[in-house]
Amino acid sequence: MQAVLQILITGLTLGAMYALASVGLALTYGTMRMFNMAHGVFMTVGAYATYMAASLWGLPLPLAFLFGLAAGGLIGAVMHLLVIRFMLDTEGFEVNIIVATAGVAILLQDLLLKYYGAYPFRQPAQIEGVFRIGDIAVTYQSVGILVMAAVLIGGIAWLLTHTRFGLAIRATAMNREAALLMGVEAGRTYLQVLIIAGVLAAAAGILISSLATLSPDMGANPLLRAFVICVVAGLGSVTGAGIAALALGLCEAAIQYYLGVRYGFPIMLLLVIVVLIWKPAGLFGQQEVVRS
Repeated sequence: MQAVLQILITGLTLGAMYALASVGLALTYGTMRMFNMAHGVFMTVGAYATYMAASLWGLPLPLAFLFGLAAGGLIGAVMHLLVIRFMLDTEGFEVNIIVATAGVAILLQDLLLKYYGAYPFRQPAQIEGVFRIGDIAVTYQSVGILVMAAVLIGGIAWLLTHTRFGLAIRATAMNREAALLMGVEAGRTYLQVLIIAGVLAAAAGILISSLATLSPDMGANPLLRAFVICVVAGLGSVTGAGIAALALGLCEAAIQYYLGVRYGFPIMLLLVIVVLIWKPAGLFGQQEVVRS
């Protein structure tokens, strides 16, 4: 029973962070048919912004966290306005945007490296203390991660399902041409999607760095996991990405507990291959999104 509780706590903590990283990526692909290779750097920017606000400016942690989220949303908006919107209707968009966003990622990572250096920092956005469930010690940091992920993902889910703003995003994702005929401004919708993805990525970066360390290349590993989760869930499936993130987080936690940390990700990739052989479209695969 203790092992089950430990795996559950660790797995849900991992899954919550993976969900924040993957939901924004899935939303971007589902709406714009776009793989954002800069998504990992969005996480890094949000984490460094929170570090700077808390450690250098002395802001309280809640304000520093909000500042990090705002920085993630801002970098998403800037990338859309300066890069993506000029490429949306070009031939070969799906391939070209991968190259373009990879270039943006390299540029931003290099700027962070030059400004902060390669030395890892400790993320100040942490909640100290533990409490016990039987013989299992649970950190308040883990609880905070679960609560923050639930609030952010729940808020995004509410926006997408209960507001005109969310309706415009879902309509554009289903069929851009039909959405345009209904009066939806696709350009503004895409900008909003990139802002949301940036905010979620920044939140993931802040929470991940609070358990590990803060460095310019910290977003590479979470980005890889987010891609894996989106493929397993089915490209463009936002709900599926959240569910798959929690499931794979629990799976990775169980593997790490019984076999060791180094086996967690390789075995998880093996399970992903098995899933894709069984269901090539992903567990929650949906019909292909049409862009025109």
